[in-house]
Amino acid sequence: MSILPLIAAALGVMLLAGCTTVTKTPLPTVSQVDLPRFMGDWYVIAHIPTFIEKQAYNAIERYDLRPDGTIATTFTFRQGGFDGQPRRHEPRGFVRDPVNKSTWGMQFVWPIKAEFLISHLDAGYTQTIIARNARDYAWIMARTPTIPDADYDRHVGQLAAWGYDTTKLRRVPQRG
Repeated sequence: MSILPLIAAALGVMLLAGCTTVTKTPLPTVSQVDLPRFMGDWYVIAHIPTFIEKQAYNAIERYDLRPDGTIATTFTFRQGGFDGQPRRHEPRGFVRDPVNKSTWGMQFVWPIKAEFLISHLDAGYTQTIIARNARDYAWIMARTPTIPDADYDRHVGQLAAWGYDTTKLRRVPQRG
């Protein structure tokens, strides 16, 4: 008896196992976002960064509601240090759920709209967590450059409870 069919079968099983995906429970979003109130500057307190923001300092995300209902977004930061090269990105946000207004698409490059979930927003609109169902990126943001350690720890705990690997979380250095 030849061993080749067994090897072929084993390789086939390994390939199929590698192609399976684990379905994750969808993340929650806040029940209602008052878009005009959400607009303005948000300091990035911590993030699981995308490739463009891995060494961001003084990161600020600004949202402005346009007459057509889209959200003009301006993301500014210093690359690599407080005196680093200034960087600016201007994606456009699109509200995907017109009722709650907490699920957005963020478009950096046409036609791709990345998922952007407002998963936590305090009652005073002073702190928020932006998340993604893929659990690949996340942002803890506030209206001020710093937040109390207890708030930060609570937000990190929430990300962990949602299934994020919080060892990837990076605190963004902010100097007002």
